[in-house]
Amino acid sequence: MEFKKFKAATVQTAPVFLNVSGTIDKAIRFIKEAHENGATLIAFPEVFVAGYPYWNWVMTPVQGSAWYEQLYRNSVAVEDPEMQPLYQAARDYNMHIVIGINERGASFGEIYNTNLIIDNQGTIIGKHRKLVPTWAEKLTWTSGDGSSLKVYDTEVGPIGTLACGENTNTLARFTLLSQGELVHIANYISLPVAPPDYDMAEAIKIRAAAHSFEGKLFTIVSCSTISPEIKDALRAEVPTIDALLDRKSSAFSGFIGPNGAVIGTPLIDDEGIVYAEIDLAKCIQPKQMHDILGHYNRFDIFDLRVNVAATRKITFVDGTEKE
Repeated sequence: MEFKKFKAATVQTAPVFLNVSGTIDKAIRFIKEAHENGATLIAFPEVFVAGYPYWNWVMTPVQGSAWYEQLYRNSVAVEDPEMQPLYQAARDYNMHIVIGINERGASFGEIYNTNLIIDNQGTIIGKHRKLVPTWAEKLTWTSGDGSSLKVYDTEVGPIGTLACGENTNTLARFTLLSQGELVHIANYISLPVAPPDYDMAEAIKIRAAAHSFEGKLFTIVSCSTISPEIKDALRAEVPTIDALLDRKSSAFSGFIGPNGAVIGTPLIDDEGIVYAEIDLAKCIQPKQMHDILGHYNRFDIFDLRVNVAATRKITFVDGTEKE
């Protein structure tokens, strides 16, 4: 049996705010850099294309409505022409990519917080829509469904992904583990407006370590940052924006091993790209102690059932019968 070894990269940076083509160009520059440094997998932040709705946290819902329209206009469908250079970059640089997008739905009131999983042939092999928008995010995003709780076999190993607060959802995480996940991508946004006693960077690390330690797998974390451009865009309506969005220890990006320990030096708040060597054989020995998918569980006692059917908005019944 072959156990994959590869080099992975994870990015901590801000998008070009509400600018799809600019953000895709920025992503491609990171992809090229990662390729030149020997990586074959790269992770990007939550809704990296092309921005997070910070207005939900710092404005009233009425004030934020105009910003929602801007976000919808700068959301994407996976087949959009603006997305094609990203898929070409995956082919050109032999790179597996996990990246967050604001995915445009069929209704004008429908945006999904979606992670795309792209293989090194530039093929979208999966997309995961965030199941439950967190707190103020409910003003923007539509909930996903169980059809996207999947693990994808790739040349670098079985990949699964969850966005931000979903990494707190024990049942969602177990659903991925049960499908053989060994590489987990957890992407986030920097959230300085969290409660004063909430250390966002530490919370991200704790969640990643919990998933890695419980499942005995590698977790790759990618978190966005808040650029001066983002603050300047919101400043006219929120003059105190600097005080609201400047809090430190709000972003964490890095790697966690199957023992729950951080690999290398993570990025805290700073922009950049970091790397780690991933050896999936290192998942074997820890499972000897606690394999919650095998000997360390009691499936005769516990029974998790997951609805993986896609949501149907309408069912037409015409009342006719056919022989």
